[in-house]
Amino acid sequence: MIRVLIATSNPGKLRDFAGAAAPLGIEVAPLPNFDSIPTAVEDDLTFEANARKKAEYYSTFVPGEIVLADDSGLEVDCLGGAPGVHSARYAAGQPHLVGNNSDDQANNARLIRELKKNPAKERTGRFVCVIAVARDGKTLNAFRGQAEGLLLDSPRGSGGFGYDPLFYFPSIQKTFAELTPEEKAQYSHRGAAFRQFLDWYLTKN
Repeated sequence: MIRVLIATSNPGKLRDFAGAAAPLGIEVAPLPNFDSIPTAVEDDLTFEANARKKAEYYSTFVPGEIVLADDSGLEVDCLGGAPGVHSARYAAGQPHLVGNNSDDQANNARLIRELKKNPAKERTGRFVCVIAVARDGKTLNAFRGQAEGLLLDSPRGSGGFGYDPLFYFPSIQKTFAELTPEEKAQYSHRGAAFRQFLDWYLTKN
């Protein structure tokens, strides 16, 4: 079985990646001793730049191994693309400060407050994920996936993480928090980016 190393300890992200990899018989695993490695600084202005920075940094801790890192978030059109790269720290007093993350409940509460200023039909947005692949400190490739949807003003579903309970996917009439990991992998931004990576990886090996 092929094993892919992911530079994250986020259980939600690991579930998403596992859901996308399992049908192909691929195992995903966190980077060994990830929690003991000093955290990479995510201070760039785009998802791709942050993903590349993380992949390059963490790959230096496992020489010769291919390492994946992703940066992802929610872009809401009526909020000018916010929270964007600040998605994980949207509710923080100063969300631009790196490492100043806020919890999912607080982030969702702020988003709901902001959305109430806009009619439901204007609450369009997308989840974006960029996966960067690196080895020995050098990026080998990067892959972008996104999922278009609508933002609700109250949560639905108990699965997923982050903004999943508010992100409604019209074609299946469910939020991402109402999906199984396998279903979410089929429709999500992270699943789309990961499938692009797998297509590239399997042609190289």
